[in-house]
Amino acid sequence: MIEDFKGDESWRIFRIISEFTEGIDTLSGDTELISIFGSARLPPDSPYYKAAYNIAISLAEEGFSIMTGGGPGIMEAGNLGAFDANVESVGLNIELPQEQIPNRYQTRSLFFRYFFVRKVMFAKYSLGYVCMPGGFGTLDELAEALTLVQTHKARPLPIVLFGSSFWRGLLDWFTDTLVTTGTISPEDLALLTVTDDIDEVITTMRDHREKKQELRSTATEVEGRAD
Repeated sequence: MIEDFKGDESWRIFRIISEFTEGIDTLSGDTELISIFGSARLPPDSPYYKAAYNIAISLAEEGFSIMTGGGPGIMEAGNLGAFDANVESVGLNIELPQEQIPNRYQTRSLFFRYFFVRKVMFAKYSLGYVCMPGGFGTLDELAEALTLVQTHKARPLPIVLFGSSFWRGLLDWFTDTLVTTGTISPEDLALLTVTDDIDEVITTMRDHREKKQELRSTATEVEGRAD
């Protein structure tokens, strides 16, 4: 908010610290959260809303919990699917000038004033990202994830773009402009999975979880031999 840039700088630092502290205390220990991003403006009769709901249900059946931005639209669909499947349904809500109304399907809610703190919570505690069609906020989360993984500032995680027709223009621009200009490498595009198939979303997340479990098991064995 614009008001955040006025007033006492030092007190703002304490608020930022408190948001980090509450987020870490609340989410630490959650290892199988899949974040679903997408537009707050898409209504329940949108095919993308319905797809997000079904993705959440299917992920829940595989033992995953769901985390969203806590608002309406696609976020509500993700939380509703988790809620109906009786798994953890986390909402990372943001305070906005045009007030965001938290959806009622969250079983655990956090509230943030600062977008950058909220993005850290998504990046730190998500096992994978599912990006449904959305606006600037969804693009912001997508770009953040791609940057962190590309620069090895975050562990590799699956980033799925659901809705190939919606994302096609952006992907063409990545290829025709960014790769051609040399601002990204062709292999950077492999960080993304594009699909219209819910089963592929689930398989992608399940395979990533299994790979992480194998790596942890191998690391434990190595540590045991070292002892």
